[in-house]
Amino acid sequence: MAEKRDYYEVLGVAKNASDDDIKKAFRQTAKKYHPDMHPGDKECEEKFKEAQEAYAVLSDAEKRRQYDQFGHAAFDGAGGGGGFDFSGMDMSDIFGDIFGDLFGRGRRAGNTGPAKGANVRMSVRITFEEAVFGCEKELEFSYKEECSTCHGSGAKPGTSPETCTKCGGKGKVVYSQQSLFGMMQNVQTCPDCGGTGKVVREKCQDCRGSGYVAKRVKKKVDIPAGIDNGQCVRVRDYGEPGRAGGPRGDLLVEVVVARNNMFERQDMHIFSNASISFGVAALGGDIRIKTVDGDIIYTVAPGTQTGTRIRLKGKGVPSIRNKEVRGDHYVTLVVQTPTNLSKEAKEALRQFDELSGGSLSQEGGATTERKGKKKGFMDKIKESLDDL
Repeated sequence: MAEKRDYYEVLGVAKNASDDDIKKAFRQTAKKYHPDMHPGDKECEEKFKEAQEAYAVLSDAEKRRQYDQFGHAAFDGAGGGGGFDFSGMDMSDIFGDIFGDLFGRGRRAGNTGPAKGANVRMSVRITFEEAVFGCEKELEFSYKEECSTCHGSGAKPGTSPETCTKCGGKGKVVYSQQSLFGMMQNVQTCPDCGGTGKVVREKCQDCRGSGYVAKRVKKKVDIPAGIDNGQCVRVRDYGEPGRAGGPRGDLLVEVVVARNNMFERQDMHIFSNASISFGVAALGGDIRIKTVDGDIIYTVAPGTQTGTRIRLKGKGVPSIRNKEVRGDHYVTLVVQTPTNLSKEAKEALRQFDELSGGSLSQEGGATTERKGKKKGFMDKIKESLDDL
């Protein structure tokens, strides 16, 4: 028979390792070599048994003291697999973690103490402007209130919940079963009481044993300025009731922001377009621009090209954390090409194009003769464009 390896070496820990270090090392080693991860692999099976034996000794203070003093000789002649008896050992906490990782489910009972209730979700639709500046909405939803008949016990008046006989009021039961590696204990939530430790024999007719009745309630909810589409407002203590005396869950209100035909939003910034006339683009001038704060007057510089983007600082969306901090509003200027020109306007544009080296003065392949100007050229341009 091959000589046994040192138990500390098997788990990969030092001789002065703490109990937590030994437990952690065994969990990692057992998970690595567990037979369910390596079906049919005898070597992994032996290493798993070796790790289990090492942990059985080193996790017990008295056995560890004996092993440190006498080595493997301290346990010669003992029954069980690999020269050591594992029967009666409770490794449910260790293997519960391992099986939970392997199969996506734990083998230990869940927490049976007080637990917070589940959150409830709903949505509310608001306008673009309401999202920017905030608003108040009155919401109607289903809310579970304590049953006034049984006062939350779930039991018929005159009776009361009884201690669960299956788990003795503990909310969990322990099952023992023989496995390849010895006797193992499996802790599960009690199926009769659902982990509460109490059983209602005669249920309240009004709440059917739940202890709560659902009612439609109305609640005013503040929607903060700067909220964006898809974000949630949390209304505390308006969710599902807690378990075993735990606190209520919360109401999560998801905000759906309606589209706006004029403005678009990216984070804290707003984007829009503004049309300007050909004359204003060429000569400069004042235009009116719509913002979420109302119309403003903006002076366009002479020679502005279509597609030019201007920035209106501080005209964007407020920060949801600090409404005094706002983003910017970016406006793209779109030059409108004039249509349905009068005869005078066309003539003025031809003269303008000719002076600027354009091609409007070319008609039928021949260049028209320039006519004398009775008025200043720029005055004529302004007058003609003003008539559009």
